[in-house]
Amino acid sequence: MSNLIDTTGRPAAGGSTRGKRAPWAITAALTLGASLCLFSPGRGLAQQPPTTSQKEQAPPPSPAVAGTESEEILPGDLGSELLYGILSSSNEEAQFELLRATFAAGPAIVPQLTAALKDDRTAEYAAQALAYIGGEKALNALWGLLSDPRDLNLRRFTYGALAEFDSPQATDLLFEAIDNSDAEPDRTVTESAVIALTARSDTSLLPRLLSSEKKLEDVVIRDDLDNAREVIQARAKYLASPEGKKAGGSIETAVRTYFIPALEPPSAAGVAGGTAPASAGKPPASTASKGAGTPPAAATASAAAKTRPLVSVDVRSVTLSPDQDRALARVVFEDPSAIAFYDFVLQKRYGSWTLVSVWLGPEVEKAGSGTPETGPESPR
Repeated sequence: MSNLIDTTGRPAAGGSTRGKRAPWAITAALTLGASLCLFSPGRGLAQQPPTTSQKEQAPPPSPAVAGTESEEILPGDLGSELLYGILSSSNEEAQFELLRATFAAGPAIVPQLTAALKDDRTAEYAAQALAYIGGEKALNALWGLLSDPRDLNLRRFTYGALAEFDSPQATDLLFEAIDNSDAEPDRTVTESAVIALTARSDTSLLPRLLSSEKKLEDVVIRDDLDNAREVIQARAKYLASPEGKKAGGSIETAVRTYFIPALEPPSAAGVAGGTAPASAGKPPASTASKGAGTPPAAATASAAAKTRPLVSVDVRSVTLSPDQDRALARVVFEDPSAIAFYDFVLQKRYGSWTLVSVWLGPEVEKAGSGTPETGPESPR
């Protein structure tokens, strides 16, 4: 049985879902539609020579200047046809650039994204962008998706966005989605709720995760919850260790901390956290059974010095919000069997970057890894 989440915090390849996954939404023409409203159609009249009529004509209005307080982006300015054409492109990198451009526009574009939620062709992209941008207005728009009557399964974006709200109400809502997973037709909705809880690395969630696991019949989600508990425990131990406490608050550090169970060899994890978590350092797409136990104490120091993880984490791009206190990072995780892409949303708090949500992107199995190559998967 492949797991959605192993100790790397990512799903293993082969996890089945019960619903249709829409393709990734992602280029940079979004700002084109918005910029068109910045220029007055009468601007060229300013170049006309003055007339000799007795009544002097009033000068044409000056064009709005981008970035001024008078500039407003109105709902409906987003060209649905143009946007849908971009989202339907086979160029996935170009699609991601659209998402980056939207994120860089920040909360000012929330009204347009809210309007785009109404169009089935652009709804998934709009929901994803709103979840990345965050904030009260974006969350209010996402909240309405929990009762959306369309069969688009956009609720997963609402649950994913709740990862950054460490409140009893948000936690209860996520567990409600998990506890109802046996009746959920699309497993990706439940998986988003599980990942949202996992991103917090809050050990107080462990008993409740175990309780939910025991109540469910869906063996895939039960496996996900079991791995989620391992992930939370492993990261919490690292953060409580001397090495974890010394870690800085950069974007790179926050990203690597998320993957720490895979980046740290089992012996090193045992030194840092007191014990080596089960299957620590296991390749994310591996179907190997969970490992056991801490290595012998005599071998721990030398093994920690010699062993190197067979995985790599590369932060490919970082996009900042207009106020530069929120960031979108495209991250590539690679192990001997697969390459996986992630979107990390981070928030600056007290001068340090903190992970607020994790979104799964395309995953490709490497040739010769024992499993066939897979195409892109939508974020869950």
